[in-house]
Amino acid sequence: MQEEVTERDGVRRNQDGLVRIIERQNLSDERIVEAFGRIAREDFVPGAARDHAYRDRPVSIPEGQTTSQPSLIARMLDAVAVRAGGRALEIGTGYGFQTALLAQLAGEVVSVERWPGLAESARANLLEAGVSNVEIHTGDGTKGWPDRAPYDAIVVSATARVVPGALVEQLTEGGRLVIPLLDQAGENVVLFAARAGILRRLRVVTPARFVPLVPGVLGS
Repeated sequence: MQEEVTERDGVRRNQDGLVRIIERQNLSDERIVEAFGRIAREDFVPGAARDHAYRDRPVSIPEGQTTSQPSLIARMLDAVAVRAGGRALEIGTGYGFQTALLAQLAGEVVSVERWPGLAESARANLLEAGVSNVEIHTGDGTKGWPDRAPYDAIVVSATARVVPGALVEQLTEGGRLVIPLLDQAGENVVLFAARAGILRRLRVVTPARFVPLVPGVLGS
């Protein structure tokens, strides 16, 4: 019994340390810090990486993918300004950590993952964590998920050269989208908003490096 208590206390201390890192990001939405306090990152990484779960760094997951650096996730979520009770679309589920955070902010989350094996792992992780307001679909992220559109917020966790037109069409009026874009100047996460039927670029959120956004669906 003593070992179990000690291990649980250790996890709490590690998670508290990550929360303090997120607090230092000067976010405008305090709900994001609270979400990091509720969602244990170690539940959303491969078993061999659990010892590194509370570091502010990316973690490798299967299929050559990664789960993003926590402070980067926090800045992207803050920029996209997820509305309480709103509907959010995520492109790139991975192991479901960002998905779980989004679920703390939005009323409903739809997430699209091109790797069936990753989608299945994310479903299991979210179920174990008690996160229920999420739908995960295996599909082509460049096409979004029109069956559940429109979305108040769209978060893309893979780099493109242009914003896919399907995602623009699936935003509500005033809805926001964050996506890493690659051009001659490098790779940056960029924030957009839909206004009067046009996607308008608002600002660069942060430089970053992501896996590429690739059309299609792959086998497990």
